[in-house]
Amino acid sequence: MASTNKGRTTLEVGTDGVAIITIINPPVNSLAFDVIYSLVDSFQEAARRDDVKAIVLTGANGKFCGGFDISGFIAMQRGTAKLEEPTPGYYSADVLSDSVEGGKKPLVAAIDGLALGGGLELAMICHARISTPAAQLGLPELTLGVIPGFGGTQRLPRIVGISKALEMILTSKPVKGTEAHGLGLVDAVVSPQELVSTARKWALDILERRRPWVASLYRTDKLDSLVEAREKFRFARAQSRKQAPNLTHPLICIDVMEEGIVSGGRVGLLKEYHHFQELIQSDTCKSLVHIFFAQRGTTKVPGVTDLGLKPRRVRKVAVLGGGLMGSGIATALLLSNYTVILKEVNEKFLQAGIGRIKANLQSRVKKGAMSQEKFEKTLSLLKGALEYESFKDVDMVIEAVIENVSLKQDIFSDLEKYCPPHCILASNTSTIDLDLIGKKTKSQDRIIGAHFFSPAHVMPLLEIVRTNQTSPQVVVDLLDVGKKIRKTPVVVGNCTGFAVNRMFFPYSEGAFLLIEHGTDPYQIDKALTKFGMPMGPLRLADLVGFGVVLASGMQFIENFPERTYKSRLIPLIQEDKRAGESTRKGFYLYDDRRKASPDPELRKYIEKARGISGVAIDPKMAKLSEKDIVEMIFFPIVNEACRVFAEGIAVKAADLDIASVMGMGFPSYRGGIMFWADLLGSKYIYSRLEEWSKSYGGFFKPCAFLAERAAKGAPLSAPVEQAKPRL
Repeated sequence: MASTNKGRTTLEVGTDGVAIITIINPPVNSLAFDVIYSLVDSFQEAARRDDVKAIVLTGANGKFCGGFDISGFIAMQRGTAKLEEPTPGYYSADVLSDSVEGGKKPLVAAIDGLALGGGLELAMICHARISTPAAQLGLPELTLGVIPGFGGTQRLPRIVGISKALEMILTSKPVKGTEAHGLGLVDAVVSPQELVSTARKWALDILERRRPWVASLYRTDKLDSLVEAREKFRFARAQSRKQAPNLTHPLICIDVMEEGIVSGGRVGLLKEYHHFQELIQSDTCKSLVHIFFAQRGTTKVPGVTDLGLKPRRVRKVAVLGGGLMGSGIATALLLSNYTVILKEVNEKFLQAGIGRIKANLQSRVKKGAMSQEKFEKTLSLLKGALEYESFKDVDMVIEAVIENVSLKQDIFSDLEKYCPPHCILASNTSTIDLDLIGKKTKSQDRIIGAHFFSPAHVMPLLEIVRTNQTSPQVVVDLLDVGKKIRKTPVVVGNCTGFAVNRMFFPYSEGAFLLIEHGTDPYQIDKALTKFGMPMGPLRLADLVGFGVVLASGMQFIENFPERTYKSRLIPLIQEDKRAGESTRKGFYLYDDRRKASPDPELRKYIEKARGISGVAIDPKMAKLSEKDIVEMIFFPIVNEACRVFAEGIAVKAADLDIASVMGMGFPSYRGGIMFWADLLGSKYIYSRLEEWSKSYGGFFKPCAFLAERAAKGAPLSAPVEQAKPRL
């Protein structure tokens, strides 16, 4: 098989007769196909050579092995490459288990940095493992929609016990070297400087029988009785079905682990191999691998990050507004050691904002994620202000006040007067056009959107919005800040709602349309949470509050009147002082613990809204299947995403996938909004939208881009050559 990979292994034999096999494939020494072939050659050479008594396996540059090269997954899925094996499971069973683990020369792993996925599986094939304290060891394969494929499902339970193995594999969480030692996953913990020398000596001690020679695949000392083991697997299945009802690969993983315990490690290995090959071709794996690469690609912005610009250092940031959003943004900045000025309009609001920030930080102390000393040091970086005088040396301002155009315009006029000329002027607006916000200034080149998602110190997405005037330097600067505060940034163009909120405005409007035409409101939320959304549109409206829903909804009605659904439902409910969860009444009723329950009184508001809209109950809408509900809500979102892509608001369809997953909670195992749409096909989505638009109007009318792609049978995510990115 031809390969472009440059990964390899080296073999060096010392005067003590110990062969050091080193994995070399920067940056994390991943197991590309070339590395696997080279590794097997090195093992076989070491086994043949008379001057080799024992073997130590390690990785170059302080990283043992980060696991299988994930780009190889895509090659296997596309059929452009595969691991050449003369028989099924050849490498896992015949080579690594029989020849290496069952060989005549002891093998010790010297682990520093990462031993993840296939890296840990290689280490477990060794007869002993020596690690540094900070090394990370884990099997995260389930996050990519597959199961461990090099014996991990079989060896880990035998080394650490069934319960811990289930926990490590099903949560995909690694353990550090010190914890791994306590679990028996590693045999000794030493400093990086002593690692290889200790491993060499350990290998020779095994040879001389001064230490045990253990083949992990055949260990039974950590295994429960068959009855207890089966009970643990049964419980794990029940938990998995509850926590991830739409995913089958965790259940398959549990089956494979159990098969090995019941029928023996070698039988388990072959079952593992068989299911790994099947799962790598599954839609779930394709979706999760796509998200893996899409997330890493968001920082590459054509016409910006390819200009050779270096980010300027941002030390001091001012945040305007201490509400839930402003205090969350300030918290995120403080946690990354930025000096923060929080400005409010009066002392009462300022103290409330500081109180929210303190509460955010204290919750970390309570969870053990922050020491009291660190809490006090972090809080000392925060200063309060009621005037602009302290803004004279800030590097960036993030405005996070209410969604009011004239208020924001006045603020940006003031900022231009008080902030230094290099200062980045950012707005956290979620829907308002940035050109409108900066209309009264002469600083359009440094105005940018920094749209966080609530709670801002927790949610992973940062939507960076550039206008036609925004300087590429400012974009590069904000990308750097985003990275430092551990957010995934998505750079988008300027328009009403930008990418996330614009794509998803049909989420609530589609629900109102369905309700007024006869669909049970609670069935809508049920169908969408079953699909994988964190909450349905009605529960979401209650959470964010009706004021926010109406304010953002008006922006879309004003700017896209031909394709919005104008329902009176929320205003009618609001008339009775119901505003959502904050008032304990919205679409749902809320108890003292904020637990939601359906409200029978909702019917009267629906009937009133129906009367105002002049809409009659449609018998078909009253009997929609869950599949139909999902499609009638999500296909208009796909339609709007197509417009966003076609207009160049998003440069890459993959950016919209990340925006949908990290901004709105679209299930990552479906690959994001555009990837999911392509799995269904542009023709199918177009035909359904066209059919609904004839019955229910412009809300469902397919856009020109979708119609064109459907006519060609082309993927929606294919690049848009004719659309120019907004620079």
